[in-house]
Amino acid sequence: MVFKKVTLIGRSSESFEDAVDDAVGRAEQTLQNIKWATVTNQAVELAAAEREYQAEVEVAFELEDGIGE
Repeated sequence: MVFKKVTLIGRSSESFEDAVDDAVGRAEQTLQNIKWATVTNQAVELAAAEREYQAEVEVAFELEDGIGE
């Protein structure tokens, strides 16, 4: 088995948990064989009128046989 990781940044005006859900939800729409996700960083943007929670998430998925051949 070979896995690949991509890094996504999810955003939410509500919470870090919703920001993680934003990133993972987007990954589930476009990637197949997702095996795990790791939150690597969290931040809050304060400059905007409303706070924005951000979560940097590494998503790992298994590559299918024959990819790149």
